Amino acid sequence: MLPQHLTRFSGKTTNRFERVNKYIRNILLAIVLLFITTIIGILGFMVIDDYTFAQAFYMTIITLSTVGFGEVKTLSPEGQVFTAVLIIFNLGVFAYAISIISNFFIEGELRSFLKDYKMFKKIQTIENHTIVCGYGRHGHQICDELIKSKLPFVVIEPNPVHIDELREKKFFFIEGDATDDDVLISAGISRAKAIVITYSENAFNVYTVLTARQLNPQLRIITRATDHNAEKKLLRAGANHVVLTEVIGGFYMATLIHQPNVVEFFSIISNMGDVAIHFKEVDYLQLREEFRDKTIKDLGLRSQTGVNIIGVRQPDGHYDVNPKPDITINKGMTLVILGDLNQVKKFQEIIMLMSPPEKEQGVHARR
Repeated sequence: MLPQHLTRFSGKTTNRFERVNKYIRNILLAIVLLFITTIIGILGFMVIDDYTFAQAFYMTIITLSTVGFGEVKTLSPEGQVFTAVLIIFNLGVFAYAISIISNFFIEGELRSFLKDYKMFKKIQTIENHTIVCGYGRHGHQICDELIKSKLPFVVIEPNPVHIDELREKKFFFIEGDATDDDVLISAGISRAKAIVITYSENAFNVYTVLTARQLNPQLRIITRATDHNAEKKLLRAGANHVVLTEVIGGFYMATLIHQPNVVEFFSIISNMGDVAIHFKEVDYLQLREEFRDKTIKDLGLRSQTGVNIIGVRQPDGHYDVNPKPDITINKGMTLVILGDLNQVKKFQEIIMLMSPPEKEQGVHARR
């Protein structure tokens, strides 16, 4: 159970599959009512006017369908009253069944359901994807950046308004509550590479982190927080990274006062501007054999690809910023390179191992 102050948020969830199930239940109810009416009609004609089963069945069908054929034999006054009641009752049942079936088709629920089901089956096949919890302001931006990087992702969103937008953009999505185990499993959390949690309520983020960490201990969990107290709780809950969005926003605004060009440059190298400059993180194991266990100088990256190594992460987690040329790239290290799009692509072609074919499939997050 969610805490009381979270129920108003999760209560907005209106799962499309649940709505379709409701339609199906209503249709089944209408069928059952028609069946019961038919049985009552047959028994009524047999008991009141001593019809045979075949005669009673025939009279019931022409009465319920209101086709206007003549009676098999003259009805008694009691039989006439029974027939009138049967017709009135059947009109209500028939109108109910027609309204349910017509709404199911006219409102487009069946078509949307079939599309969503097809999408759901595709979600079950993707791997190494990112799960984005919440398609608000931050979730929207995250999805845009994942599309730029051609990385697969699945959005979990409880708000029907945002669901319509996701469906219009043809994104992979699961409609539901990210604290629900079944919802995360449906989003492929066991096969996911990372999960990004963007809800505005800290407690909801904590619940989602706990659930995600339990379902996939190796998952990289990134979440937002509004203050340092929430940051500590989220890290204890199992988050790998906690982003204080308000703190970062304040830092940016303060920096713009006295160092506006620094902020502008950071936006460019973060791929948020119009200039196609990219960071790339490259693990030692992603390098071809001939480029391992060599110094940065011996790699000759600048002359071969045009990229620059601006940072090296040591196995102990220490970063060497603007590393010296004589640093040897050993196992456990990670390189941070910087270059434009063409330079990074050339680096991938010359220096890095080719990705296995199965990891290239489903690279786009769109349907």
